[in-house]
Amino acid sequence: MRNRIIHIIFPIILAVTYSYGQISPGDLTTAHSNLEGLTNCTMCHDIGKKVSNAKCLECHKEIKTLINNNKGYHASSGVRNKDCFECHSEHHGRKFDMVRFDENRFNHNLTGYVLEGKHAEVDCRQCHMPDNIANNEIRKRSGTFLGLDNACLSCHDDFHQNTLPNDCLSCHNMDAFKPVLNFDHNKTDYPLKGGHRNVDCVECHKITTRNGVKFQEFGGIPFADCKSCHNDPHNNQLKGNCKECHTESSFSNFIGQGRFNHNITDFSLKGQHKNIDCFSCHNPSDEPLAVFQDKLNIAEDNCVACHDDQHDGLYGLDCAKCHVESSFLSLKDMDFFDHSVTDYPLEGQHLEVDCRKCHVERFSTPIDFSACNKCHNDYHQGEFATNGVSPDCVECHSLENGFEFSLYTIEQHQTSSFPLEGAHMATPCFACHISEEDNRWTFVDLGTSCVDCHEDFHDSYISASYYPNQDCTVCHINDAWNFVTFDHSVTNWPLEGRHLEVDCRSCHFETSENDNIISQKFINLENQCASCHENVHDEQFAINGVTDCNRCHVTDSWFPKKFDHNSTAFPLKGRHAEIDCKLCHEIRGENGETTVLYKLNKLECIDCHLQ
Repeated sequence: MRNRIIHIIFPIILAVTYSYGQISPGDLTTAHSNLEGLTNCTMCHDIGKKVSNAKCLECHKEIKTLINNNKGYHASSGVRNKDCFECHSEHHGRKFDMVRFDENRFNHNLTGYVLEGKHAEVDCRQCHMPDNIANNEIRKRSGTFLGLDNACLSCHDDFHQNTLPNDCLSCHNMDAFKPVLNFDHNKTDYPLKGGHRNVDCVECHKITTRNGVKFQEFGGIPFADCKSCHNDPHNNQLKGNCKECHTESSFSNFIGQGRFNHNITDFSLKGQHKNIDCFSCHNPSDEPLAVFQDKLNIAEDNCVACHDDQHDGLYGLDCAKCHVESSFLSLKDMDFFDHSVTDYPLEGQHLEVDCRKCHVERFSTPIDFSACNKCHNDYHQGEFATNGVSPDCVECHSLENGFEFSLYTIEQHQTSSFPLEGAHMATPCFACHISEEDNRWTFVDLGTSCVDCHEDFHDSYISASYYPNQDCTVCHINDAWNFVTFDHSVTNWPLEGRHLEVDCRSCHFETSENDNIISQKFINLENQCASCHENVHDEQFAINGVTDCNRCHVTDSWFPKKFDHNSTAFPLKGRHAEIDCKLCHEIRGENGETTVLYKLNKLECIDCHLQ
């Protein structure tokens, strides 16, 4: 049985081998040799169809990736739509070169990398070589044109050894590495100015050897200070930055005026010192080691080392105690000055006065201090002058308390034309002596009558005959306005009885609930009882519409002493003469209210008594 199977299989193998030799157009190239054999045809071919681009790209993934990213030669418009076999034919034998094209006529622009300058002259293999391919798999392929990068340093050595950015084209172009036509020094952190523009690059950017190869330093060069490159001819005797005094055009061109920071020295410039020329203080010199060295170790407060002492030593040598550097005539606050060494020691309020209030001109200008009015204006405007001469202020004022306080006493006031009495003794001075017109203290022509100061409250309300010439003292005294001494008997209504005890305001003033005066009546005050008192009888006793209280009452009390019941139509007899009036005359109504009724008009017993 086994021999029978072998006899069947062997002829089949022979038949297949013979058939493949008839079907295959030739051997595959070395690159595709692993796909030889009838069983591998469909790895590239679709049955009954041409070779599929898709199957090519299934293996050549690096090409597929470039096409998908629209990069490289195969993604160009002239190549993208072609079949792979149009350029890369197979079955021509093992040694057939599938990548065949005319290198001299090849349009490199289709790759996405245009050859410019020197690149257009270079042989293809100088760039397309394994050393320039980063991908390890692609690097192993012999003669491949894939795997290159557009970056300059993917092919060229980094001459700058990572000291500059990798964007070579920001300085260089494709024609040559030198000259560096794209580089602009003005776009760096150190633009070239003045003499630096004429200096050869190598003077600052030294050529050395680094890592065994030639190297020129461009990055990391210090330039914050000129002394980073230049020797200091002043040998560190002058602090600060060279540019404060020198320009980049020439070291001999001095511009230090107003630019040099003098505060870093031991003598800070202030005030006018900032504005003067340097060589007003320093001796000019062409010797770098001697210039500005002639004023060393002079203290800032040693003014007389440079300036003449205008006071000949009278006030010591510490000029800064009084003067400031903005101007000798502009002085500091002179509060520290001991005025007692002068002819006019300061006392009291003068100690608090700013010096310039008195010393309007220079402090050395003499001042007449023989009298107060030599400095102060006469506030009283000559009110106290006698024969044109005003007394000195010290007669009423003192330096300790100032002009706001007066030494004028009550005892002195009592000897004046207006001695103080009563409430005037407690009245503050300003109440009488400050003018309402100009808010100024005044002491003359004030008058002595009440109305010179006080308003005549009763003007047009009281007849002038009762207080001639508006003489308030007819009624009032100095102690208080409410103490009234008026003799009412001189009027046509003398006071009697309880009226003698009543306060004048009760009759003559109408007041509010909080005792404010609403109105007053004197001339026009009626003398009828009902004009002041409530008529509790209404119209019961009215005759011709007038109720005359005097017919029954007197001014001592409201009790009707004048009333005689026997003169009425109902004389009181017997027990009637003993009972209280209200038992008959108070009537209680149905609502509980009591009414006083004097004219009962009922005289029969049955009208009051029960049966």
